[in-house]
Amino acid sequence: MKELSQHVYDLLENSVAANASLVELTIRDSIKENIYDFVIKDNGKGMSPEFLARVTDPWTTSRTTRKVGLGLPLIKMNTENAGGGMNIESTEGVGTTLHFWFQHDHIDRAPMGDLAGYLVMLFAQFENIHFIYKHITDNGEYVFDTDEVKEALDGMSMKDYEIMQYLKEMIQENLKEIGFSE
Repeated sequence: MKELSQHVYDLLENSVAANASLVELTIRDSIKENIYDFVIKDNGKGMSPEFLARVTDPWTTSRTTRKVGLGLPLIKMNTENAGGGMNIESTEGVGTTLHFWFQHDHIDRAPMGDLAGYLVMLFAQFENIHFIYKHITDNGEYVFDTDEVKEALDGMSMKDYEIMQYLKEMIQENLKEIGFSE
């Protein structure tokens, strides 16, 4: 994956596959602290200690459609190649918290890419899941809560193309206001 937004989308899908009803994404993007920090927390089915111990092995997956799982091994490799790291905490029946980070100015850190586009696509695809996205920069913070958006849409679907386009533009504008420029 050439962009962080693609990694984020893939990792958020893991939460969906784990039957989460609440998924929280927090991104801390600090040039001052030279950190690009991501936390994905869900209330899904969680992982056993045995599965958690080998979850970054590409041959470990809970999927039945294929025998490899590359999302976590790839993000682990990419963080380590860009002055960062990764850790995962999980409890069966409670959920999982994935934390990964990069050195912000590292030459090998992938660009963010179309984060707003990928998030809106995911939110529309899984309207029944409550997503909370928080983005924190040196200049402020922005929060997008799908339950609040659904309430404001008053029964209209986020799958509607015009709504998706509007939400993407809204996220982009709010990110620009807090100084996100990538």
